[in-house]
Amino acid sequence: MVQSKGQLEEWGAAVSRMKEQIGRVIVGQEEVVEQLLWCIFAGGHALLEGIPGLGKTMLVKTIADTVDLSFMRIQFTPDLMPADITGTNVIQFGAQGETSYKFQRGPLFGHVVLADEINRATPKTQSALLEAMQEKTITVGSETYRLPSPFFVLATQNPLEQEGTYPLPEAQLDRFLLKIHVTYPTKNELKQIVLRTTSAHSSQAEKVADGALIQDIQQGLKEILLSEDILDYAVQILMNTHPEESTAPEAVKQYVRFGSGPRGVQAMIAVAKVRAFLAGRFHVSKQDLHAVAVPALRHRLFLNFEGQAMGISPDSIVAAIIGSVEQNR
Repeated sequence: MVQSKGQLEEWGAAVSRMKEQIGRVIVGQEEVVEQLLWCIFAGGHALLEGIPGLGKTMLVKTIADTVDLSFMRIQFTPDLMPADITGTNVIQFGAQGETSYKFQRGPLFGHVVLADEINRATPKTQSALLEAMQEKTITVGSETYRLPSPFFVLATQNPLEQEGTYPLPEAQLDRFLLKIHVTYPTKNELKQIVLRTTSAHSSQAEKVADGALIQDIQQGLKEILLSEDILDYAVQILMNTHPEESTAPEAVKQYVRFGSGPRGVQAMIAVAKVRAFLAGRFHVSKQDLHAVAVPALRHRLFLNFEGQAMGISPDSIVAAIIGSVEQNR
């Protein structure tokens, strides 16, 4: 729990050490790293989207290397079955020939789980993640098993190649706290990537935090102050994602089929508290909401046929929503 500004500064220093270690391995991508840390300290899951070769997998593994937590990687493929990730009951034979069943845990029983190319698995396997991501439990047969704490699913997907993929259903997308776009590196960053990956010396991130520290920060950030005015502001942003809302901007009414559910505003507030903490503040501001709205809502807006046909970006819709809320206040 937050006892003083000194406690906040101590936690901020720990996060700075994590960023420093990540920077030893990952070139650039400061915004992506920042948003991933938002997810971790808000206790949520992240979906990273970007073309192949941008280091999405390496980034997740590097973040896992900075904390003393177990790391599991699942390579999603069309032939992957739910039991392959959750685990299954296996038969054991005793000394006298008697048989018994023992639960063999799957790779979901890790603190940090990398779901690589998640949209390549069938909907049946994708749905096996729903309970794990929401309840942090796994049910096999009549038995329910609790996953380790803290628990994060950090998934990746490729937005370009759609052949042989299964788009994530709305219910699955809604379980991700943020959808993070991984952008192409700049010219200078490309040069640094080449130098780091082709030299004889390779850098490795060191462990600078543990699960107990992360859980302490997660619990303490719940005390970050949220005024009634800021809460109203966040709720109005969410309401304006719905085309039937009278104050929604024209872009929403024209291009959006369904707006965000309640998890959208929950995500905005939870992540805004983390951003306030990283800025050394005890309270959430409008600027925090503006910064987190796009990654928190872009995967919770479902465009209609016209919006899809015209290639409308959900990010531009969210920007229009924030503008309309500002204008109407």
